[in-house]
Amino acid sequence: MSSTTANPAPKPALTKGHKKVIFASSLGTVFEWYDFYLYGSLAIILSRQFFSGVNPTTGMIFTLLAFAAGFFVRPFGAAFFGSLGDRIGRKYTFLITIIIMGVSTFLVGVLPSYATIGIAAPIMLIVLRLAQGLAMGGEYGGAATYVAEHAPPGKRGLYTAFIQTTATLGLFLSLAVILLCRWLLGVEAFEDWGWRIPFLGSIVLLGVSVWIRLQLAESPLFQQMKAEGKGSKQPFRDSVKGGNLKLMLLVLFGATAGQAVVWYAGQFYALFYLQSMLKVDLTVSYLLIAAALLLGTPFFLFFGWLSDKIGRKKIIMAGCLIAAVSYFPIFKGITHFANPAIEEAVANSPAVVVADPNTCSFQFDPVGTRKFTSSCDVATAALARAGVPYNVEPAPVGSLAQVRVGNNSVASYEAEGLVGDALKTQQGSFGTELRGALNAAGYPEKADTDRINMPMTIFLLWILVIFVTMVYGPIAAYLVELFPTRIRYTSMSLPYHIGNGWFGGFLPAISFALVAATGNIYYGLWYPIGIALMSLVIGTIFLRETKDVDITK
Repeated sequence: MSSTTANPAPKPALTKGHKKVIFASSLGTVFEWYDFYLYGSLAIILSRQFFSGVNPTTGMIFTLLAFAAGFFVRPFGAAFFGSLGDRIGRKYTFLITIIIMGVSTFLVGVLPSYATIGIAAPIMLIVLRLAQGLAMGGEYGGAATYVAEHAPPGKRGLYTAFIQTTATLGLFLSLAVILLCRWLLGVEAFEDWGWRIPFLGSIVLLGVSVWIRLQLAESPLFQQMKAEGKGSKQPFRDSVKGGNLKLMLLVLFGATAGQAVVWYAGQFYALFYLQSMLKVDLTVSYLLIAAALLLGTPFFLFFGWLSDKIGRKKIIMAGCLIAAVSYFPIFKGITHFANPAIEEAVANSPAVVVADPNTCSFQFDPVGTRKFTSSCDVATAALARAGVPYNVEPAPVGSLAQVRVGNNSVASYEAEGLVGDALKTQQGSFGTELRGALNAAGYPEKADTDRINMPMTIFLLWILVIFVTMVYGPIAAYLVELFPTRIRYTSMSLPYHIGNGWFGGFLPAISFALVAATGNIYYGLWYPIGIALMSLVIGTIFLRETKDVDITK
């Protein structure tokens, strides 16, 4: 009597066709993220070039809001291009988006500065950022859907994880090009005119990307759906109906919002924190972030692969939880290792603003119509620009604010009514006296590069990137698997881009405003922590696992 044992089905191999799809989709998306992230990587320089007509604190907030403007319109790009992709195809839609992105980025490189054409410069910059945001709103969903619909069952997490690396690789590429230009031109020339070169060079990347994407065929699932006449005539309308709308809202609040803030806190806010809060040299901060990204990028693929084994949802939720409970100690550790002089000065000579509480404002003015002229506002703005943590203590009503640093006390001034030379004289006098008091108390104007513990700083930044890979590596496969083919492009793009465009994109501006308002350099972390915890609770309770679902329907 004989018996036979059925051999297990072989696991699908990564074919030449699959490799072509992954490479072409990923490479084009890397270039598009490079274009999008140049602005964020050069935020401090762009603040001086395009927002020099306002004070430095407001200028930086404007710059970050212009950065966020590109994120604000991403959901509208997702709605328009997602609907287009569900009607005419994935391939042609993300060919259009990359052309819009590349041309907009090139034009930033030729845009005149505020000193040349005045208020028209920042207006045109914001218009170009809006065009970039619309294009990005259509790009990601198309690339992720296209790759997932080519992937065999059991491999979607791994295959789409290559798309997930593209955002980090795009940021890494932008940092590498910036560092190369700074090194070749010198800091002064780069900040004067050389910053334009990375934007202008994007036209070459655009040409390469378009050529590559023209070689691709349409998604097989989309072709099958069209052949069977099962496509949606109005994908946007069908996406926001009934149960699908409810699912999109759950995905937004239970997954993509938390994923977004963990992502932007771990990459962009970390870079901003090094440069603006800790006053680390720009080149050094870029190198630190680039090293962490280089070490962390393979984990996108690891967590994508792992999600094929154990599920997408639990990895994303774990990333939100671990990030939320560890941000404070990690960022305090970054302060300790990247600029220990600040930590020492705060411990030995804390800065205190003694002022009438009624005269202290929340200095967040996105439209530039308010003037912060009280002595309290003058003092707190000066300390925020210097990267000096401070506390505010109440003083009698109507009293002039004082900045107390160690054994020294510096009187602020009322800026109301001061204009021209009188204002400049008062600003200069107060700034010189305050800087002297800060120097005497050990507060550095810039981080001492020789005192930076490079290995430990990179290690902590790398941990932040690992959190990013946990929440971002599996998210594309998760979103694709949640929605049906006929409205997949639209339905996955909307919650993704609302989460990343609004919850994530506004993180730097909101966090900086919170820091400037409180004087606590860690206070901005409450924003990503709160959103990550919200997604953890909603996602754990209301969202399902998807790793073994059939996406051909």
